[in-house]
Amino acid sequence: MLYTHNGKQYLLNLIDTPGHVDFSWEVSRSMAACQGALLLVDATRKGEHWYMQSRTITRDKIASCHTRKRYDVVDIGIMHPEEESTGILQAGQVGYITCNMKDSNEAHIGDTLHHAGEQVDPLPGFRPAKAMVFAGVYPVDSNEFPKLEESVKRKTSTELNHRYRSDSTIPTGPPQRQRKKVSNPVDFPDPGEVGTSSGSTVREIEPIVHATIIVPEDYIGNMLDLCSAHRATDLTHAYLSDADSRIVIRATLPLSEIVTDFHDRVKHRSSGFASFDYEAAGYARADVVKVGFALNGKPVDALALIVDNDKATRLGRAWVKKLKEVVPKQLFEIAIQATIGSKVIARETLSAQRKDVTAGLYGGHYERKMKVLNKQKEGKKKMKKIGNVELPQEAFYDVLSSKIE
Repeated sequence: MLYTHNGKQYLLNLIDTPGHVDFSWEVSRSMAACQGALLLVDATRKGEHWYMQSRTITRDKIASCHTRKRYDVVDIGIMHPEEESTGILQAGQVGYITCNMKDSNEAHIGDTLHHAGEQVDPLPGFRPAKAMVFAGVYPVDSNEFPKLEESVKRKTSTELNHRYRSDSTIPTGPPQRQRKKVSNPVDFPDPGEVGTSSGSTVREIEPIVHATIIVPEDYIGNMLDLCSAHRATDLTHAYLSDADSRIVIRATLPLSEIVTDFHDRVKHRSSGFASFDYEAAGYARADVVKVGFALNGKPVDALALIVDNDKATRLGRAWVKKLKEVVPKQLFEIAIQATIGSKVIARETLSAQRKDVTAGLYGGHYERKMKVLNKQKEGKKKMKKIGNVELPQEAFYDVLSSKIE
């Protein structure tokens, strides 16, 4: 809004920041764009994106520092509070630009737009939004992957803070030295499948991050315990300043330890007062194994995990107990197993659903009843050998959403 004070006109920008977890980054962007005070609003709705059918005014040609693509400016102005065309934006103003950008994926947050043909340096201090929430999305039918990818593309085209990539297995390097990147746990080799060649050496590495947590001193114990439980190394902590009661914790963590619910646990154990940030730090040696799950001896590939060797047995036991609760009962027993290679590390047995086949027998000799029961017993053995146990989608969700400390 335009506001006059002491005879001088000011443009006040009311910036409604989104309420996602990387809130501090949004604040830094807003501070860099404005000159004066910044009013922060606790938003409950996401930012809106829309497309205009056509505009008839053609003005400057601009270029993107990030994509190097050029665009024609159709309109330019400020929000007052609706769109108000001004024809120009000056330093310190927050406004909008309408141009002939065909694909919203070309609009990168933090990009610098400038007059085409001019050599300018991108504005410093901006970086891509850091992911704090991760999800793996798979279709029920593998033939639906193209439709899923198209749906995800459509979603990310209107949600610029969402990013995605397709999982794949990429072997690279010459024959004498190979590096294999595993994105799907099913492709991770079992212990007996590696190191069988004479003189061969196999080493597993995993991505790591440098994490920074700022927390009030009352919660320092909770944060240190949390970091230690998530395989933190190079753990240090110190006060921000002599007069400050907040403590900054720095640690190196495996990326796999923070992509599930680490941020939620940081907020929970600090009553919401802690802040968490991280940056990629390359790769480090890892002691990991693939934990597989099987129902009646048949692997369930969708549940395969790559976990730290020290946590494998505990996690396997917890998951088979959870599976016992969510797998539907059949007319035969179901063996639920967690395995590392050919070794079974945990097992639960789901009892058969009882069916009273003698309910219709109102008389006759005792041997008649036993004959029917023995026939049922043989039938159950046959069903167990050839019967397929399907895990419903609700069971997948219950297992994957279970939090195991």
